[in-house]
Amino acid sequence: MQTGQTIYLYTRFERFWHWAQALLIIALLLTGFEIHSVYTLMGFESAYTVHNMCAWAWLVLYIFIIFWMLTTSEWKQYIPTFKKLFQVVWYYAVGIFQGKPHPVPKTKGAKHNPLQRLTYLGIVTVLVPFQIITGFLYYYYNLWPDLGLSWRLSTVAYLHTAGGFAFLAFLIVHTYMTTTGHTAFAHIKAMFTGEEEVTEVDTVQDWEVKQH
Repeated sequence: MQTGQTIYLYTRFERFWHWAQALLIIALLLTGFEIHSVYTLMGFESAYTVHNMCAWAWLVLYIFIIFWMLTTSEWKQYIPTFKKLFQVVWYYAVGIFQGKPHPVPKTKGAKHNPLQRLTYLGIVTVLVPFQIITGFLYYYYNLWPDLGLSWRLSTVAYLHTAGGFAFLAFLIVHTYMTTTGHTAFAHIKAMFTGEEEVTEVDTVQDWEVKQH
């Protein structure tokens, strides 16, 4: 493949769940912080209702995402690797400001660089389940005695809120990272069209998923 080529990377469902998940996370953050009296936008009752509706919608979406990954083998895109990891970290910390090329160009076999793989895998396998579990515990607090649970409600609330801040931090960093393409909106455009213009793609990449 030649330099400056446009390749189709993201399927319609992949783009759908990406934007749907983004909207749900934003809605959950806004309503969640309002429930904790950080500010007032729609009132506690409305915020509580919207928050729970979005939480259930996200759970359903999450199940579909996992099912899609397993049935399409897209889970391979998230296999963690440390190969070229430090080069990628150096690139985002220093190289990008020097106009250096990305050390791991995107390909159909490897949509995510090593740093992205580790980050996304951690979110899917740790942070999302953490929020789901603490959210369910919070929501079904009245059933704790029947389940033999004697935790402090405030502890679960703090844990769930901490997870919310973790998502907020990811959202901020992720939004910034979308501007690091060859143009400020190249990555965002790709998540609408499915196509991404890559500046350097070799025929065979030794860091592709199939090599792991």
